[in-house]
Amino acid sequence: MSKQILDLLDRQILKLISQDARIPFLEVARACNVSGAAIHQRVAKLTNLGIIKGSQFIIDPEKIGYETCAYMGLYLKEPEKFDQVVEELKKIPEVVECHYTTGGFDMFIKIYALNNHHLLEIIHDKLQPLGLSRSETIISFNASINRQLSMQDLKSFNDDEEETDEEAAAEK
Repeated sequence: MSKQILDLLDRQILKLISQDARIPFLEVARACNVSGAAIHQRVAKLTNLGIIKGSQFIIDPEKIGYETCAYMGLYLKEPEKFDQVVEELKKIPEVVECHYTTGGFDMFIKIYALNNHHLLEIIHDKLQPLGLSRSETIISFNASINRQLSMQDLKSFNDDEEETDEEAAAEK
């Protein structure tokens, strides 16, 4: 992963759109004191760089009947088949995250299920056939913190090396 240099305008845009993905670009432009076209160009640049990965509506799984949230550490019989297992996990809609981690697990996943019985069905019918030697399940009772990275104090990746925006403006 390459680090990207974010200037003051990039940071302002990220802060505003991370707080409200539906904020009109003209409102962002007014807040940043630039044109709407400049905001469109910057958002396109940030998207092309992979810094912004889109926008989405967040659906509360519990409100649509998915009452069980579980995290599972998976141990594979054949860990070298990690990539194939990931492709199969992508086909299971209840699996919402998959991480390759350090530690004892070969992978770590997050699952939403309708209830504990449904979770058992997912484990037995969908996960075990993927070649698990075993798994460890942790059921979450409640997410105390569930957020994206805060853009409030966002600094560029190389603040130590680059001059500040104020210094650059003073030189002009």
